[in-house]
Amino acid sequence: MQYFPVGVRRQADLKTRTSSMKLKSSLLLFSFLGVLGVAFIVQRTFNTQAAGTPEHDAALMQALLRHLSGVHFQPKPIDDNLSKSVFNLYLKDIDGGKRFFNRQDIEQLSAYELKLDDEAQAGTFVFFDLSVQLLEKSLDKTQAWYSEALAGPLDYSVNDALESDGDKLAWAKNDAELRARWVSWMKYEVLNRISDEQEKQSKPDFKGEKKDFSTLESEMRAKVLDTYDKWFKRLKKLDRNRRMEIYLNSFTNVFDPHSGYFSPQEKENFDIQMSGKLEGIGARLQSDGEKTKITEVVPGGPAWKQGDLQAEDVVLKVSQGSGDGEFLDIMGWEIDDVVSKIRGPKGTQVTLFVQKADGTERTITITRDVVIMEEGLAKSLILGTEAHGADKIGYIFLPKFYADFTSAGATSCAADVKKELDKLKAEQVRGIILDLRGNGGGSLRDVVQMSGFFVENGPIVQVKSRNRSPEIMTDNDSRVQWDGPLVVMVNGMSASASEILAAAESVKPLGQTKLTMQKFYRVSGKTTQLVGVEPDIVLPDFYNLLENGESENDYPLETTTIDPVEYSQKVYKITDLNQLRLNSAARVDAIPVFRKIGENAVRIRKLKDQTVYPLQKEKFEAWHTRMDEEAKRFDNLFSPVEGFTVRNLMSDLTQIESDTSRQARNESWLKDRKKDVQLKEAVEIVFDMIRMDIIAGKQ
Repeated sequence: MQYFPVGVRRQADLKTRTSSMKLKSSLLLFSFLGVLGVAFIVQRTFNTQAAGTPEHDAALMQALLRHLSGVHFQPKPIDDNLSKSVFNLYLKDIDGGKRFFNRQDIEQLSAYELKLDDEAQAGTFVFFDLSVQLLEKSLDKTQAWYSEALAGPLDYSVNDALESDGDKLAWAKNDAELRARWVSWMKYEVLNRISDEQEKQSKPDFKGEKKDFSTLESEMRAKVLDTYDKWFKRLKKLDRNRRMEIYLNSFTNVFDPHSGYFSPQEKENFDIQMSGKLEGIGARLQSDGEKTKITEVVPGGPAWKQGDLQAEDVVLKVSQGSGDGEFLDIMGWEIDDVVSKIRGPKGTQVTLFVQKADGTERTITITRDVVIMEEGLAKSLILGTEAHGADKIGYIFLPKFYADFTSAGATSCAADVKKELDKLKAEQVRGIILDLRGNGGGSLRDVVQMSGFFVENGPIVQVKSRNRSPEIMTDNDSRVQWDGPLVVMVNGMSASASEILAAAESVKPLGQTKLTMQKFYRVSGKTTQLVGVEPDIVLPDFYNLLENGESENDYPLETTTIDPVEYSQKVYKITDLNQLRLNSAARVDAIPVFRKIGENAVRIRKLKDQTVYPLQKEKFEAWHTRMDEEAKRFDNLFSPVEGFTVRNLMSDLTQIESDTSRQARNESWLKDRKKDVQLKEAVEIVFDMIRMDIIAGKQ
């Protein structure tokens, strides 16, 4: 079991319709807008020079500064203070663990700490070039250090410890101290893997060969060496352009965490993430550092329609067109480089030379097309409980606020959510749960449109640009797609990736920037920046004791307020919000799983805070055993919730059953939902709302 680094997530919250119609817009609808944060994006490409040339880099930097100064929501002077911030952030980006530079390196770089603003305005890169030179030199020597350390048995008798948090370390005084850090890391990596294997061997059902410490130590050293060699191979393949992206983003991220510079490839990936579509063959790839394997053929995509490409096929070579041209041998390529050769415009062809699972080899020509990634789109289920009989609750899962901003407009989360609402109403559900847990943001246009599904009309959000009056974005459609009980589920991850795509301007594919130009405010005048949206009901979650979100980033924008706008809605009113809270709290207190979740949250917080690890064999084993024993208390915590019913909509079954891959994904999703105790509690809350409405004579 790997205990370092510890992942960070946050609590699962429930957002219900409020008891006051005047407050409903701010508290319900801004559970949508609250998760989107502050970033408003503009893309622009610049420069006609070839990428990587001094002329290109100079023009790129100067254009970036003009955009940051000219259109960023909260500009900063390009001065020594900015230079110092960029200097520190850049060093954190390239060596946050303090594993590559020593004090002598930092002294050389520090000569430029207050000169980066001058260099940027002049279009020179003396500091950047020096940092690359020192880093490349360090990659060579540190690779030699860990290779030497792993060449023979390590000494685990020394009463030593590893500090894993670079923020708590000073820069190593010299190479000797820096090398010692690498030896410590190797000890930690090997001991961790040995302990994992020893744990497997200790289980009653273990059927393999039980190996002693010495044998395991030798095998784990080889595995660590392989892992680090692959990591260093990737690091050494970073060219100047990729390193320049990191440097440029140190400038943009000092303005705010969401502004940034995109390379053409990164921009393409961002567009795919935003739209849920791509142009390619419709196959998922996986690389082990040498071979690229097909892991799935996307149902309905070009490769699926062509029929020859299958999961487990290994792609050996790629040729553009029908296979008459040159084949590129892709063995050992990085996965992104392979993908760049296989993706391509709709209507073009690509030919793959693959090795089948039986060892035979063949060429497969596929005509590229638009591929919609179904798993990232809105989808719905029918939920219920045995206690409530035939009464049905609709469930919509929306992983992100996706939208296709091209002229084709192939995807829109608002349009898809409306379709799901229509299907759920046809099934005569009595309430709806909209699950935004893990939803990192997306299209403002779609969010405003979607918010209008639940209100008659009126203001939805205020958007303020720099030095301008706020723009009030409204729902102008008086129709209401759903006017019954509604619960919106959010968690800390709903607010973490706060990008909003507003406009795109492209000239040449040499690079693009996304800049925070506007800030969102609720109609109450309050911002969600840093503070988020307070939920009506909070449920226990593994990560509810961890800090996460905007405040955890370097240089976040500040929290501010503006004037409120008048708003009111008359669609739905909760009879007694306080009683809903009391009912939910009583159920949660009576469910053992929720108590376990709370206890595990304490354990995860402790793991998050721990940064020092023992490296002496017996102490490490004792620590690892203690961590395992604590973790075992929470193994198999989730099982199907008794009395909780989960099924597909009748209208979805034909498509689900059309392909075995779809069937498998659907079965897995249904099983996960059936174990979701937070979702079950959300269903109970909706039923409470319905019951209160009946007692109050509203139904």
